[in-house]
Amino acid sequence: MSDSVLYELDGPLAVITINRPDAMNALDVPTKVALRDTVTEAAADPAVRAVLLTGAGDKAFCVGQDLKEHLGLLKRADETGEPPLKTVAEHYNPLVRALAGMRKPTVAAVGGVAAGAGASLAFACDFRIVAETAGFNTSFAGVALTTDSGASWTLPRLVGHARATELLMFPRTVKAAEALTLGLATRVVPSAELAATAREFALRLANGPTVAYGAIKAALDFGATHSLSETLDKEDELQTLAGASEDHRIAVAAFLAKETPKYVGR
Repeated sequence: MSDSVLYELDGPLAVITINRPDAMNALDVPTKVALRDTVTEAAADPAVRAVLLTGAGDKAFCVGQDLKEHLGLLKRADETGEPPLKTVAEHYNPLVRALAGMRKPTVAAVGGVAAGAGASLAFACDFRIVAETAGFNTSFAGVALTTDSGASWTLPRLVGHARATELLMFPRTVKAAEALTLGLATRVVPSAELAATAREFALRLANGPTVAYGAIKAALDFGATHSLSETLDKEDELQTLAGASEDHRIAVAAFLAKETPKYVGR
């Protein structure tokens, strides 16, 4: 694994850190490969019950594509006639599918700027704990590109179609306080408290009823694009799944005993 992506297990919580602070955690090819593979590994690991995604340092969560590397790849493609690297298909798409699609909670700890694909990665998480000095910038149109990494799907669901169009066509930095108002941030905290707050938040999820959380995510995804009747059938299917879980039995027994349930994630 590249040292540009760090992977730590804190009990049932996987902490994934983009580790290029000197480059504002920009995504060069080795980092994209490592991040894609690490998130995919966490998604598939039954011992991992939640994921916390963050960036090293306090200047940036992730500024997206490494444009210095990108320019070099474009020049090489022009000189050789070779097609440019298909980074969206090879890196970003499988990364976002794994991040947004895993049936366990995901949390982004955003310290500093999240821009371009970096903002998209934060949007793909279920929750965003944001430092008060941080901000989001879609930035794609600023370099004459369209959206990628799922932002055309996630951003309208967070802020609505009209506001998403504005933020994508007229990119600007949305600071933390406004991000909270718009729905981009789940919680805004002092910068010095970000790491501890985000980890505590993510650990609470990691120790929760994982099957139920996964079913909630599945129900929301399904309901966003299906009719009420279809969604009711899907809820029945997912409630049957959650109701058969060991955690459901633990929760009911704890409720009747007036105790705090200790979930096992299955």
